[in-house]
Amino acid sequence: MIGSLRGEVLERGLDGTVLIDVAGVGYEVTVSPRTAAELEPGSPAFLHVHHHIREDAQTLYGFAGRDERATFRVLIGTHGVGPALALAILATHPPAALVDVVAGADVGALTLVPGVGKKTAERLLVELKSRLSVPDLDPEGGGAGAPSALGEVREALTGLGYATEEVREVVRDLPTSDDPAVLLRTALERLAVRRA
Repeated sequence: MIGSLRGEVLERGLDGTVLIDVAGVGYEVTVSPRTAAELEPGSPAFLHVHHHIREDAQTLYGFAGRDERATFRVLIGTHGVGPALALAILATHPPAALVDVVAGADVGALTLVPGVGKKTAERLLVELKSRLSVPDLDPEGGGAGAPSALGEVREALTGLGYATEEVREVVRDLPTSDDPAVLLRTALERLAVRRA
């Protein structure tokens, strides 16, 4: 099994793959969008690798961080989640954000992932809660059913007519805060800059 690769980036494909030269051997590795953004052709690279073996193929999945690889492994071990969907989830919600989504039982956040509908999101929340290191939320004035601050911002932006893709992009990059009003103001400012 291949657990990591250190070498030089030879190519970066548009299909989410990179070609890494390790001592004269080229390894084709499928990477997450965040990892791909850090890998420039000609630059040195170190990737944490998940070696995925099926009857008909062997695929290497590479990640810049160990936490991203660990989360990927948890996701593909979840019923109905294959590598492509796991990468889509990580592209939308990095590991720490995914833990927050699961802890807050934020169905809306998971439905932002392409290919995840409401029923799938609800099932994933239940399954991932026991598989990820999810802290128990203190239910002061809320509880598992209370919407998270990011969920409220998402609903507000959707209600204002912003497209799902715009909402996904802006919410993904919001700072950590429990105050939905602050987060909404920041999101609206960033959306205004993007549309200018």
